[in-house]
Amino acid sequence: MTPKQAALLGFARKASKLVSGEAAAEAVLKKGQARLVILADDISPNMYKRYSLWCQDEGVPLIMGDNKVSLGTALGLSPRSVIAITDENFARSILAAGGDGPEEIRIP
Repeated sequence: MTPKQAALLGFARKASKLVSGEAAAEAVLKKGQARLVILADDISPNMYKRYSLWCQDEGVPLIMGDNKVSLGTALGLSPRSVIAITDENFARSILAAGGDGPEEIRIP
């Protein structure tokens, strides 16, 4: 995750345009309100598979971000394993701000 993406996550949180945590992200995905999902790179393989399939079914882009601590720090919160962006403009901006890092971007 690039510094610009981390800053955009902070802005999205302040604007209430994202949810974080497994239960909240799951609820947003099931309602069809997620525009982008960011997973920590240190989550379990089962959790990765579950969110990967949900995103594929819903047509939501999926990004592998940094570890849980880094994602939480970007939001000003405790460690987070999953973040769901609910605003199309923030989602596009975060995707566009991606660098040439080790992120995996899947757009179904």
